[in-house]
Amino acid sequence: MNGTGDETGGRTWRIGNTTCVLDGDPWLMGILNVTPDSFSDGGECVTLESAVERAREMVAAGAAMIDVGGESTRPGANPVDNDEELRRVVPVVEAVAGEVDVPISIDTMKATVARAAVEVGASVVNDVSGLEADTEMVATCVELDVAVVCMHMRGTPQTMQDDPVYEDVVEEVASYLESRLDHLVTAGLSAERVVLDPGIGFGKTASDNLELLSSIDRLHRADRPLLVGHSRKRFLSKLLGRSLEERLAGTIGVALALAGQGTEIIRVHDVGAVHDALSAWRSVSERA
Repeated sequence: MNGTGDETGGRTWRIGNTTCVLDGDPWLMGILNVTPDSFSDGGECVTLESAVERAREMVAAGAAMIDVGGESTRPGANPVDNDEELRRVVPVVEAVAGEVDVPISIDTMKATVARAAVEVGASVVNDVSGLEADTEMVATCVELDVAVVCMHMRGTPQTMQDDPVYEDVVEEVASYLESRLDHLVTAGLSAERVVLDPGIGFGKTASDNLELLSSIDRLHRADRPLLVGHSRKRFLSKLLGRSLEERLAGTIGVALALAGQGTEIIRVHDVGAVHDALSAWRSVSERA
């Protein structure tokens, strides 16, 4: 199933009534976790005021969209029940949508949460399960006609790092994403509403992550925009020998490598630092 592009060569993503052309520097998706237990920023934005202020800061720093999540998907994280996730995210999505002028994404595996978030202002559903964890998710997204991010994950957050093994991780992830795109289109969702995500850190070893991050051209096989979320993840510590608090430089370095390969969207915590690094990289590369 092939995606769509425009005459400039950029791939497009249909969000709401707008067709966004994703060319030039990657869009930055700012991470807004309203959770007490996310792996690097849990507890930072658990009040409505702090969440809205963080969203404003990220947009001012260069975020092209904000991704709101109410359930940690770090390795080994405990599931959150439906009511608690709704309590965490719905007021934040509604408040942020009234304060910023960029698209709001809801990071959830639950169809009821996706629906509630879209009703108060979200225009993208970002599902780390590839829209498979909840049997109602695909039909809900088709009914709402929303943009989606469809990600590859092997297992669940509770099991995904239990010795994941691939014969060819890039081929297997690319094939899965193609298959899921075909499934979504067959179910009634337009291909131009779908972005694909290889799922860095979701059922992959550090070596697997590096293979995927260096193979963006192969992952573009479905001709849809790619979103990559590598920010502050554990493999950077293995790569650099740094603690969680020292992963910013590694996050920036990988972001530049992704930009050089034509990645359309990068999901990050540190929007300002990554934005400035990309701007500097672009300024130099255009003169080379």
